[in-house]
Amino acid sequence: MHTNWHGKPYYSVDAYLKNTYGEKYYKIALDGGFSCPNRDGRAGSGGCIFCSAGGSGDFAVNAGPDSIEDQLQAGRRLFGDKKTGTHFIAYFQAYTGTYAPIAYLRDIYTAALKQPEIGGISIATRPDCLPDEVLALLTELKAAYPRKFIWIELGLQTIHEKTAAFCNRGYALPVFDKAIKKLDALAIPTIVHVILGLPGETPEMMYETCSYLNHTPAFGIKLQLLHVLKDTALGEAYLSGGLSDFEVLSQQKYTDILIHCLEILRPDMVVHRLTGDGPKNITIAPLWSLNKRNVLNTLHAAMKQRDTYQGRCYHDAGCTHTL
Repeated sequence: MHTNWHGKPYYSVDAYLKNTYGEKYYKIALDGGFSCPNRDGRAGSGGCIFCSAGGSGDFAVNAGPDSIEDQLQAGRRLFGDKKTGTHFIAYFQAYTGTYAPIAYLRDIYTAALKQPEIGGISIATRPDCLPDEVLALLTELKAAYPRKFIWIELGLQTIHEKTAAFCNRGYALPVFDKAIKKLDALAIPTIVHVILGLPGETPEMMYETCSYLNHTPAFGIKLQLLHVLKDTALGEAYLSGGLSDFEVLSQQKYTDILIHCLEILRPDMVVHRLTGDGPKNITIAPLWSLNKRNVLNTLHAAMKQRDTYQGRCYHDAGCTHTL
């Protein structure tokens, strides 16, 4: 393990921020009022089968039509008296954060970046929603705010086209490859979202996705457990018995798969998430995931017991899974 990982067996985003900026930054999830091309018909309809009505932004500040400034203030109040440091990350989480007219994007990104306490912005989007004019805007903002960062988060979920088609992702893998290369050429760090436990995927398929990302310019990764949520296509199929051969991952199996994903990853890839947690009121399964602290404590205890760490298998093609 690396000494700059601050005691964890993987390179967490907290460690990266402390190493780079001297303190932990907390994210404030925002709703920029976006839609999604996989819902409005441009790329598809209905959205991804696992995506909730909130467009993966269920924990975004519920500020209605309020401005970005108001949402940021509301987000800060959610921390109460909790010691948070002096800076925050403005996270454009809900739906597709680059899917809007350029003038609007410039206004809302600038509204966040100009706030003194905002250390940078993170924009969740799709790789098919990064046209040249959006990339030009990001470059413009990088120049205007050189002391702040701009991260792009891309929802890949899996490299396997059969799974992607089943999940109604709406774009092919080469679209992701092209987007991440363009972002890298502009020195814009990319965080890739991967979902573990998608219907039809074996652990080996999940490991192949992580191995694939080692050979991309990805700066970070979010490893997320698949949640079955109410009022989603996946949730309806699950409740109706339409997925007879699908089982949500048990905590033990998820822990085992997650550990080997970490063992495979490049040791310099920053880990931004290790589980994810669906809102309690709409989560159908797995219910064990609602206790996020227990999920992480179990992971850390298992990695310590197995004496393993991120990147243990990165340089060793024959490296075996620790059990």
